[in-house]
Amino acid sequence: MKIVDKKNLIHAFSPSMKAVLSAKPQEVVVFETLDALGGQIQKESDVVQLDFSKVNPATGPVYVEGAKPGMTLVVKILDIEIDNQGVIVAEEGFGVLQDVAKGFVAKILKIENDFVDFAGKKLLINPMVGVIGVAPENEEFPTGTAHKHGGNMDTKEISKGNILYLPIFQEGALLALGDVHALMADGEVCVSACEVNAKVTVKIDVTAEKIEWPIVETKDSFCIIVSLPTLDEAVKEATHQAVRFLSQKLNMSTLEAYMLASLAVDIRISQLVDPNKTAKAVIPKTLLA
Repeated sequence: MKIVDKKNLIHAFSPSMKAVLSAKPQEVVVFETLDALGGQIQKESDVVQLDFSKVNPATGPVYVEGAKPGMTLVVKILDIEIDNQGVIVAEEGFGVLQDVAKGFVAKILKIENDFVDFAGKKLLINPMVGVIGVAPENEEFPTGTAHKHGGNMDTKEISKGNILYLPIFQEGALLALGDVHALMADGEVCVSACEVNAKVTVKIDVTAEKIEWPIVETKDSFCIIVSLPTLDEAVKEATHQAVRFLSQKLNMSTLEAYMLASLAVDIRISQLVDPNKTAKAVIPKTLLA
């Protein structure tokens, strides 16, 4: 097992990233991660002007031996260990309702016995990885932006026991991850979740199968994750990808797959607050039985 220390941080996914270590297929790697605010808020009195150059750090990247462009990186999330304290922030001008917060507001959230305490409400944790991705094909993306390479997808299904598939664009894939949440609802409407430091243990593999967008496999479904500048664009492309997926897997015409998707595929929102908005098409595994 290899460990990627949290001092190895990136703030952008680029085609020319330099690996901090290498891993073989089927190898287990532990990523130590900082919270999405880069550790800048430890108590509510730390409300200052955030240094945005430190926001959304990802740990890595890791070079995966045998990973080639056109292949798919397979990342099984074995465990997510989180700290016993998180933070949620809201800021004027950010989020879905941009005028609710006045200035910058932070709340420290205690985590105990698998529950987050928010204003006396005990909320069951669901640790998840907000930022996870590989080196993109051409352009550089800040870690706060999601696209085909992954990035800040903020998709709550990227959690323990599930498998994330990422398209590979550069030799070695160059995997990095961070922005772990103890708990986040679909949408992440106020621009943050329960942001925590964490250790994420993954098992890495490579397959020759080619995909266009990230896909997360859960016990019950395949979720195709699409991130584009507007929600309308993301929803349309996620629908297109789901229809194509069903058409190929079930040997159906495009029209039949389109109609089946209308009956059985849920189009959901992952996040509404990052530069690219993220939608997901949730395909039940029962359709493929």
